[in-house]
Amino acid sequence: MKKIITIIGATSVGKTDLAIRIAEALNGEIIGLDSRQIYNYMPIGTAQPTEHERKCIKHHLIGIRDPWDSISAGEYAKMVIKKVNNIIEKGSVPIICGGAGLYYRAITKGIFSKSHTDIAIRQKLENNYMEDSNSLMLRLKDIDPAYAKIVHINNKKRLIRALEIFELTGISPTEHFANQKINQSELLNLFTVYLSLEKKNHLNKIIERTNNMLENGWIEEVKNLLLIKKEKEVSIPPLDSIGYKQIIDYLNGDIDKTTLLNSIVVKTRQYARKQSQWFKNENIDLSIDLTNLNNQDIHNHICDIYNFI
Repeated sequence: MKKIITIIGATSVGKTDLAIRIAEALNGEIIGLDSRQIYNYMPIGTAQPTEHERKCIKHHLIGIRDPWDSISAGEYAKMVIKKVNNIIEKGSVPIICGGAGLYYRAITKGIFSKSHTDIAIRQKLENNYMEDSNSLMLRLKDIDPAYAKIVHINNKKRLIRALEIFELTGISPTEHFANQKINQSELLNLFTVYLSLEKKNHLNKIIERTNNMLENGWIEEVKNLLLIKKEKEVSIPPLDSIGYKQIIDYLNGDIDKTTLLNSIVVKTRQYARKQSQWFKNENIDLSIDLTNLNNQDIHNHICDIYNFI
């Protein structure tokens, strides 16, 4: 099977725009690889492709799941692989696009077979996180310093899952990934393009996008999610995500509008660094610094390479 173009990189580097240009040139369809964009009710804060973009190019795994309905990396990987095969069968070109490092690893290396859940352990760790998230982060650094470098303290789900795995098996996530047995038939053969931006340029992009998201209704989006949470009496884990947590603090009167913006920008930049660190450990076919490049030239270059692989 022909390699699958996959666009990855940190948040706000321009993945969606480039993926759309490539899809337009190759009669392609885009498959999301994002741990938050898969949820509905939160299109603004997760930077989902706009309605116009989704009308121009068909997108998959965007806004299809309720945010109180969690999804594992293994389940997500199966959904991506199924979408890839469906798109190929109808004669179109699948293009994977996103910044979820764990999900990327799941479709290229699989998820270790002994991964399971213990409700009691999970609940204990969640309580510990609410009391003192820093202590959990320090514990992860102690048992798995390599994995701790790529997990942000605000990523409650991943931090707790890493410690849960260790308590269940006595083995760190890094060791599990290194020792897992891979069923190659269940994985995808990717042509991976990693996008980046010069530090200052990237920060400016993050600031610009955060401003736009706040101006375009992000705060109202959070209000709606809180209302749904109350009416349905459900837990909505994505509300712990960067931005949503800070907006809740703003709505509670704990911070002002300026602090809200600055806090989201700082947290997003920290998260972007974690994403970049993660992808440095993956097999990348083509790395592109977008800082001084023309998007038209980039997508033509990638399409030319794709036609020869």
